[in-house]
Amino acid sequence: MQIPKNLLEMTFECQNLGKLTTVQIGHDNSGLLAKWLVDCVMVRNEITGHTYKFPCGRWLGKGVDDGSLERILIGELLPSSSEEDLGKQCRTPPQQKSPTMARKLSITSLTGKNTKPNAGQIQEGIGEAVNNIVKHFHKPEKERGSLTVLLCGENGLVMALEQVFHHGFKSARLFHKNVFIWDFIEKAVAYFEMTDQIEDNEDNVLLQKSSRKTFCHYVSAISTAPRNIGKDGKFQILICFGTRYVEI
Repeated sequence: MQIPKNLLEMTFECQNLGKLTTVQIGHDNSGLLAKWLVDCVMVRNEITGHTYKFPCGRWLGKGVDDGSLERILIGELLPSSSEEDLGKQCRTPPQQKSPTMARKLSITSLTGKNTKPNAGQIQEGIGEAVNNIVKHFHKPEKERGSLTVLLCGENGLVMALEQVFHHGFKSARLFHKNVFIWDFIEKAVAYFEMTDQIEDNEDNVLLQKSSRKTFCHYVSAISTAPRNIGKDGKFQILICFGTRYVEI
C-alpha cells in the first residue's frame, strides 16, 4: 500500500481487514528527510471499533541504526477507549518493543528496565519462549494464537536468542561502531566456508559439513535478497527459517 508523502494519518478501505497481528512498514529512502524515527503505527477499524498498536521506536534509513528501510512490527489489540485516551497511547513506553527494536538490555519479564540479564535469566527466557511455541502446536488448530508473536514478539524466541549473542558484551558499541549479531553470523559463515575446504571426508565430518552448508545457504540467501532489510531484521528472518527447518 502506497502512503502519500508528508502524511501522518490516512484512511483506506478493505473488504475484510480481520484480526491484525503484524504490519510491515518501509520507505524508499528519498526526500530531504529520508531518515525516519518511527515511534509506533496505529490502525483503527472504523467498522468494529478495534484499534491496534504496533510499537517500533527505531529508525528507518540508510546509515542510521541497522540501516533498515523495512521493519515488521508486532501489534496488540488495545482496550476500548476514548479519542483522548487513544492519543495518549500513541507514545510507545520503553518496555513495549517490536521484533527489531533495540532489545539489548533486558528481558522485560525477568529484569528491570536498565539491567542486563544474567546467564540464568537468559536461559529462563529461552525456556519460556520454547515452551510457549511447544504449547502452541499442542493446542487444537482452532485455538492457536499467532505463531509470529511467539517467534518475533515481546519475549519471543528471536528476542531470547538475541540476549544469548549479546551476553558478555561490556558495551553495545565497540570502537565507536554498532555491534550487530548479523556481523557475527557473517563472520561465522566465512569461517565455515574456509574450514570446509581443508577438513577430511570422514562420516562425522561430512555430517557437520551438511549442517554448516545448510546454515551458510540460508545466510547467503538472506544477505543477497533484493530487500532493504537491516541487520536485526536479517537475524530475525534467519531464526524463523531455522525454526521452520527444524519443524520440517
